Amino acid sequence: MQAPQQIRFSLASLIITMLLAACSGMSNQPLRDFQLQTPRPFGYVIGDTIRHRIVVETRSGMALERSSLPAQGRLNRWLQLNDVSVTEQDGSDGKQYQIDLLYQQFYAPLEVKELNIPGFMLRFRQHGQTLEQPVGAWAFTVAPLRELVVRQDQHGEYMRPDQAPTLLDDNEIVQRLFIALTVAMGIAVRLAWLYGYLPGLPKRSVFKRALRTLQNLDLHHLPQALGALHVAFNSLHGKPVFLHKLAEFYQSHPEYRSVADELAWFFDYSNRYFFGDASILPQENDLQKIKTLCLHCREIERGSR
Repeated sequence: MQAPQQIRFSLASLIITMLLAACSGMSNQPLRDFQLQTPRPFGYVIGDTIRHRIVVETRSGMALERSSLPAQGRLNRWLQLNDVSVTEQDGSDGKQYQIDLLYQQFYAPLEVKELNIPGFMLRFRQHGQTLEQPVGAWAFTVAPLRELVVRQDQHGEYMRPDQAPTLLDDNEIVQRLFIALTVAMGIAVRLAWLYGYLPGLPKRSVFKRALRTLQNLDLHHLPQALGALHVAFNSLHGKPVFLHKLAEFYQSHPEYRSVADELAWFFDYSNRYFFGDASILPQENDLQKIKTLCLHCREIERGSR
C-alpha cells in the first residue's frame, strides 16, 4: 500500500510543479505582442524622412510610461526626431499602443554609407513594478546627391541633370480632338443647312422668306399674302402646285403630309378667292390661318417639326 501512495504523491507534486511553472512563465511575459514596423533600409539622401511605427499589446493592468519615449528634437548631429505620437486603445484583456516616430536625417555622405537610428528602452508599469522592452537600433544606407569627383567643362562646374520624364503618347489625344472638330463642323453645317444659310440651297429658306413677307401684311393685303405662300410652294416643288396635284407634291415632299389638312384648306381658299365668287368677304381669321400654315411649313423646312 505504501508504494501506490508514493506514486500518487509524486504525480500530484509533478502536476502542481508544472502548473506553477506555467503560471510563472506567463507572468514573466509583460507584453502580448511587440512589433517594430520600418520602411525600406536603403535609397535615402540628405533631408529624407523616415517613419517608424511600434505596435504593442500589453497585459491587463500594465501601462506605458510615456517618459520612456525619445524626446522630440535633435538626437545627434545628423538625425532629428520631428514628431512623436501615441495612440492608445483599450482591449478585452489589456491595452494596445501605436507609437509613430518621424525621423529626418541630414547626413551628406561622399559615398554610400550605412547609418543607424539609435535604439531605446520602452518602460511599462504594473502594480508598482517597472518592466522594460528594448527597441533595437535600425540600420539604413544613405547615398550622396552628387558624384565624388566634380568634373569641369568650359561652362564651369558640371552637374548631371535628372532623368527626363517619359513623354506621354499624344496620338490618341490628337485623334479625339480631330473627331471632336469633325463632329462640331458637321453640326455647324447641319444647322446652316436647316436655317438656309448655305449658298446654292434656296429651297431651305423659301418659307423663311415667305414668313418674313407675311409678318408685314394685314387683311387688306390678302392677295399678296396668298401669292407669297404660292411662290414658296412653287419654288420648293420646282413647278406650280395646285389643289388637285397635292398628291404629286406629297410624293416629292412627304414631310409636308403632317399639315395636309391646312394645305387642302389653303389651296381651296385660294381657288375660291381668286377664281370663285368675288363677293367672298375675307376674315381676319383667314389671314391668321395663312400665317400659321407658313409658320408650320417653316418648321418642317428647318427639320424641327
